[in-house]
Amino acid sequence: MTAAQGQSRSCADGWQADVLAADLGALENLEYDGAGGFYLSGLLRGEILHVDAAGTVTLVLSGLDHPAGLRLSGDTLYFVTGDGSTPNGGGTLRALDLPTGTVTILLPDLVQPNGLLLLPDDDLLISQLSVPWPPVGISRYRPSTGEFTLAWSPVHRPNGLALSPDGRSIYTDDIALSQVLRIPLDAPDEPEVVATITDGFLPVLDDIDVAADGTAYVTGDYSGNVYRVDTTGGWCTIATGWTTPPTPLPSPPPIGPTSARLAPDGPSWSLYVTSIDGTLRRLRPPPTLDLTPPIDQLDR
Repeated sequence: MTAAQGQSRSCADGWQADVLAADLGALENLEYDGAGGFYLSGLLRGEILHVDAAGTVTLVLSGLDHPAGLRLSGDTLYFVTGDGSTPNGGGTLRALDLPTGTVTILLPDLVQPNGLLLLPDDDLLISQLSVPWPPVGISRYRPSTGEFTLAWSPVHRPNGLALSPDGRSIYTDDIALSQVLRIPLDAPDEPEVVATITDGFLPVLDDIDVAADGTAYVTGDYSGNVYRVDTTGGWCTIATGWTTPPTPLPSPPPIGPTSARLAPDGPSWSLYVTSIDGTLRRLRPPPTLDLTPPIDQLDR
C-alpha cells in the first residue's frame, strides 16, 4: 500500500458498505456490546445510544456535554464527556453501571477528553485532544485504585487509541500532522511515527482500530475517507466520500467518519464506522482480508 504526497490510492475493491442505522445525530464513537449491537456517543445531542442486532435504537443517557470515547468492561460502560468543549477543563471520565443505570464520575475537570482505550490490565487510557495549545497527551487511569497519571504519554493532539496485536504498544494518531504513531506501554515518552496519511490538505485523522495482523483502520473525519494502514508505512482508502456538506462553508471538522471498530459479523469480522451525519455503517472486507482483532479483544 503506497501513496504519493497529496494523493489518495484506493484499495476499496471488494469492500461492501451497508447502513445499519441512520439519522442518529452527530455520532462520535462506538463500542460493541457483545451481543450483536453497539453503544454510540452522540456528540452534539449529548446522548449515549444503543443499537441492537435488529437495528432498534434506544436512548441510554441524555443531557451530556459532548460525549466521546466509549469502552465496555463487563457490565460497566466507561465514557468521556467534554470532547472539544472543555479547553480549560471540565471534561470527565464516567462509568455507567448498565444493570442499574447508575452513573459515577471517576475523573472530573479533564481537558478535552476524546479517545478511550481499555488495556489488558484494566487500566484506561484517555486521549486529551488539546487543540490548539497547550498539549496534554494521553493520560492513564486505574479504576481499581483511582490512580491517575496526567500526560502519561506526552504526544501532541492524540485522538483514536488502539492496542497492538502483541499487547506491548498502543497506536494513536496526530490529527494535525496526519500521522499514525506507535507508543510502547513500557516507554510512553518514546512515540514512533509509523505512517503519514498524505490525503489532501488535512484529512484530520480520528478513531483507529488494529487487526491481529497489525493492519490499522483509521477514519478521516475531514477527508470523509476510511483508511487501511500498514503500520510499516503504507496506506490506502477503503471508503471515500462519507462527508456531510458543511453549512455554512467552510466548516471545521468533524464532517465525516469519526470512529472505527472491529466487531463480529456472523462467523467473521467486519469494520463498523460512525459518522457525523448520524450513520452507523458496516464495512465488510473482501474474502482475502481477515479482520480478526487481537486475542485480548476477543477475550473481552
